[in-house]
Amino acid sequence: MIQETPDTPHSSLAAPTTTLLSVVVPAYNEAEVLPEFHRRLSQTLDGLDLGSEIIYVNDGSKDATADILRALQKGDPRVAIVDLSRNFGKEIAMTAGLDYAAGDAVVVIDADLQDPPELIPELVKHWREGYDDVYARRASRDGESFMKRATAHLFYRLLHALSNVDIPPDTGDFRLLSRRAVDSLKQLREQHRFMKGLFNWVGFERKEVFYQRDPRGAGISKWNYWRLWNFALEGITSHTTAPLRLASYLGFMVALCAFVYALYMVYDKLVHGNPVAGYPSLMVTLLFLGGVQLITLGVIGEYLGRMFDESKRRPLYFIKNYMPAATVKNTNAE
Repeated sequence: MIQETPDTPHSSLAAPTTTLLSVVVPAYNEAEVLPEFHRRLSQTLDGLDLGSEIIYVNDGSKDATADILRALQKGDPRVAIVDLSRNFGKEIAMTAGLDYAAGDAVVVIDADLQDPPELIPELVKHWREGYDDVYARRASRDGESFMKRATAHLFYRLLHALSNVDIPPDTGDFRLLSRRAVDSLKQLREQHRFMKGLFNWVGFERKEVFYQRDPRGAGISKWNYWRLWNFALEGITSHTTAPLRLASYLGFMVALCAFVYALYMVYDKLVHGNPVAGYPSLMVTLLFLGGVQLITLGVIGEYLGRMFDESKRRPLYFIKNYMPAATVKNTNAE
């Protein structure tokens, strides 16, 4: 059962009694960086005065990621491995990790070392103060091109302006969630998952922590511009119906312009005669109206496609293999 939200983030009702911290790490073709990431993460967790487990979610990797994860588990009893049956995407991989996390608090972090594991103690500190969602906000984005920084800046601010929930700009998936926040997220099972929006949709008390984002530790980013474009569409259509309203407004404006233009044509005919019909103006009008109609149909199609996928009610993922941590008894896995 989900507890009621206290009036203030520092209420004694929200103060967690910590016994276990879970760290969820989605991994897709991260063989080059995993050993160094695990070394830094382990050092950070060793310095905390609480128990911990590390849940690596192998999202259908094609390289040696699975072999490296098994080797890490042999050397560290805190490591658990959730091996998905195929590549389901990062959003689903994070969901699988949260489903199997047993901790009183759960940290979500990428394995590419752009998000520093050394920030986790500060996240834990604010969680102990009573916050349910302590999210890391980027103060800088080192190692990224100007184009990627510019498009990311535009995307986050556009999403913040359009969305029905408050999604902070320059904030990724790196965060700490309390157990009640995780239990709330586990009830949201939609197929098209934009986790940055879902993290904020569940509510509860939130706290931001600024940090400097580093370049990738090794390998190459899996996010090309095509995938980023699709990700942006996912984020916008998952948490707002503003594009549908925009299509309605655009249709109204086009109809108004067409009506004004028709009045002008009647006036021109009556006053100046205008015996020859204007072929260029006719073609421009037809092409413009056709383009607006296609754009509107495309927007509607995006939403219809999501309704179609949700109506199938398929499981979010399938597990090929689950290897629990030797030191943790998991009672939260579904």
